[in-house]
Amino acid sequence: MTTPTAEVAAELRRGTLAALLAFTIWGLMPLYFRAVGEVQPFEIVAHRVLWSLVFLAVLIAFVPGASRFSTVAMVLRQPRLTAMLALTASLTGSNWLVFVWSVDAGRLIEASLGYFINPLVSVLLGRLFLGEQLRPLQKLAVAIAAGGVCWRIWQVGDLPWIALFLAGTFGLYGLLRKRMPVDAVGGLFIETLVTAPIAVAWLLWLSNQGELSFGTSLHLDLLLPLAGVFTAIPLMLFAVGARRLPLATLGFLQYLAPSLNFLIAVLLFREPFDHGQLIGFLMIWAALAIYTVDMLRHTGDRRRKQ
Repeated sequence: MTTPTAEVAAELRRGTLAALLAFTIWGLMPLYFRAVGEVQPFEIVAHRVLWSLVFLAVLIAFVPGASRFSTVAMVLRQPRLTAMLALTASLTGSNWLVFVWSVDAGRLIEASLGYFINPLVSVLLGRLFLGEQLRPLQKLAVAIAAGGVCWRIWQVGDLPWIALFLAGTFGLYGLLRKRMPVDAVGGLFIETLVTAPIAVAWLLWLSNQGELSFGTSLHLDLLLPLAGVFTAIPLMLFAVGARRLPLATLGFLQYLAPSLNFLIAVLLFREPFDHGQLIGFLMIWAALAIYTVDMLRHTGDRRRKQ
């Protein structure tokens, strides 16, 4: 017979393992995109939408505990909620497209910067749109991160638009989905469902132009359907971790994904990384360290008051 303490510890272990797997998959995704590098980014995203739809439909139909089609139908009967999911689908779709393009263009370092600053962008969005108050250390973290971005602008002479776009779209996605009464699997299924016609139309156009990569080689025919699996599985693992882990722990673990992106870019893809870039990243990492310390302190104080 297990004690409540043992059950809690087991739940934490399961949550930690699920979150680590989710962030590891996201962190290693550039290797997959490089493996299908001869495929146009738009086609990769189209396949990601369609194969995600198929994979999620199978989950909903056969996996106990997943969202049910009756629940999905109930959501689709609510025009406002469906429209909001169409909006979040456009955010994730554009986020995917820019990330895939950045890998193909040799700009993965800048993309990883976007996911490093994403937690700070989320904090700022919460202040602007939800009226959440920033604690002093959070203000300091946001200010230092802004300084890192300004350093990057001064050094290069233009905005790090890839990083800002990825952080902004993913931050807005989290902000909107936070308010929606839809579970992770059902919401993702509807998001892919509403964008599927666009994906099908794009693939048909490519086929008519003789530019469709799918069907031209065995390895692409095997790899491209995996885009759906690599989309759905980490999101479900993330949902498992989010239900079982404190927010502070989850927030700390999420840095694994951009860290892996960064290491892949520098060590495997050999993208140029000079001292000027290092200074900007050091400022961002300092901001994240302050943000994490504040989050851990706040969580500890809240537990002691309970």
